[in-house]
Amino acid sequence: MTAFNFEQARHNMIEQQIRPWEVLDQRVLDTLARVPREAFVPERYRNLAFSDVAIPLGHGEFMLKPTVEGRLLQALAPRSSDQVLEVGTGGGYLTACLARLAGSVVSVDIVAEFTEAARAKLRAHGSSNVVLHTGDASLGWGDHRYDAIAVTGSVAEVADEWRRSLKLGGRLFIVAGKPPVMEALLITRTGEHQWLRESLFDTELAPLRNAAPVKSFVF
Repeated sequence: MTAFNFEQARHNMIEQQIRPWEVLDQRVLDTLARVPREAFVPERYRNLAFSDVAIPLGHGEFMLKPTVEGRLLQALAPRSSDQVLEVGTGGGYLTACLARLAGSVVSVDIVAEFTEAARAKLRAHGSSNVVLHTGDASLGWGDHRYDAIAVTGSVAEVADEWRRSLKLGGRLFIVAGKPPVMEALLITRTGEHQWLRESLFDTELAPLRNAAPVKSFVF
């Protein structure tokens, strides 16, 4: 039996999926090439690690598709001095990518099992600038302001808490809306009470746990 060629699959993922989806930032592409995605995927799905599918992680949660991860990293454009908040650690792969690009990462997940598994994987792969927490970050995490925030589950509406958690010039990646109409957004804080909202692409993403639902009206 021929062994699965992870390096070829990784190359194909970048060249056939991620680049065609307008991810051209070389720092991002280099990061995706160097962080071993297969190491952060559940063992039974390792051969799907580089397919453009949402891989089940357990507890009803899914890993982001590689194309979405690439667009997220490019949109946030983390700098080596940036402090980044990630909401939804999941398998820890995006955490590891953010850690390569940013100065430091705080990652929060509501599932303790994910936090512990990600901690071991990140340690094994040399991500020493990450702090992991188990908790509910559906409306932000504490009073600290961040240079960049990545929310890996969808919300019906973008709460003000997310905007207020950004530093001046800070960027928030978040997917908002209801199925089947959701859009990936980049929100940039341009002033103390000013934010710029940019629509990046349409997608569909599992909801962030405990995020407030869209208000419905009865006529």
